[in-house]
Amino acid sequence: MANATPRKSGPPPSVAQPPATPSADRQRAMLASMLRIRRFEERCAQSYQQAHIGGFCHLYIGQEGTAVGTIAGLREDDAVITAYRDHGHALARGMDGGVAMAEMFGRITGCARGKGGSMHLFDAGRHMYGGHAIVGGQCPLAVGIAFAIRYLSLDRVCLCYFGDGALNQGALHESMNLSAIWKLPVVWVCENNRYSMGTAIDRGTAMADQLKLKADAYGMTYARCDGMDVLDTYQVTAEMAAAVRGGDGPAFLEAVTYRYKGHSMSDPQKYRDRGEVAEMEQVDPITRLAEQMTQSGTITQEEVDALDQEARREALEAVKFAQASAPAPLEELYTDVYAMPYGPYAVAELHRAHADGRGSASAEEDV
Repeated sequence: MANATPRKSGPPPSVAQPPATPSADRQRAMLASMLRIRRFEERCAQSYQQAHIGGFCHLYIGQEGTAVGTIAGLREDDAVITAYRDHGHALARGMDGGVAMAEMFGRITGCARGKGGSMHLFDAGRHMYGGHAIVGGQCPLAVGIAFAIRYLSLDRVCLCYFGDGALNQGALHESMNLSAIWKLPVVWVCENNRYSMGTAIDRGTAMADQLKLKADAYGMTYARCDGMDVLDTYQVTAEMAAAVRGGDGPAFLEAVTYRYKGHSMSDPQKYRDRGEVAEMEQVDPITRLAEQMTQSGTITQEEVDALDQEARREALEAVKFAQASAPAPLEELYTDVYAMPYGPYAVAELHRAHADGRGSASAEEDV
């Protein structure tokens, strides 16, 4: 099979400020983005079942309105960092679907050259800083990003996403505390989809119905948005990001959402009944926006169908690109770990060279 040609994720980011109310074109773009994520995730599920994707795979189906709405409410030079359910955020941020799929296939054309997989989608050029597998592990990194923004006097904010399952992680609270002390430009976004793996939020988190208290504990502004309504999510995020950018300090956003699929592809979902899922499918964020736009005359059903067909075509092309790409070679195990020539691999090589008479003591001292 011929190897696919590596490709990048798009043009440089813009620094245009998002409007308070999304225009018809912006609404159309948000609808297209949600469709793109939904069809991409469906292909991920199919590819996982066909054993093309290894490891864990956490789908974003149902939560598209949260990633698309929040990211649309940012400037393109703002930073985004999230947890392991990261496909939607990467695509909403502009990552090429083929590059994302190739990463999950373990191919050299992936965004991390096939070494990160599903939970580690990364696109520094689009200010998308992961994709992190450890629950709450991204939170201290968000503090670092926000500190860098402040230190370099950049007019930016950092959005840090985490699930409701991370609410009780020490790393999150330490990070929120530091961000409050230093008044860092970070928005803490809790994607509350009701379940942390297989545990309902009210079974594992105290005061689960009053998450505002989490923000109050650190003197942060709190807001709640309907994560199943992309327009509400957009407007709340845009307002909150503007306040944080203006120097108000960190803020806490609770996006109430729902995932239609299991925690991961291996989840039997015995902790919730099908009736609950069916009920939530009636407020699908994609259908909801499409209906709002058709009723207002902003778009026709034929145009919605065309956007959906394009999303389906793009998802299929992403799979084809990944399949045509070469697997990551073994040599990739030694790259992107240390700034060469430093690190244990370089030291081991110098020791071997010295033993063979090819190296020198000075070269070894340099390492």
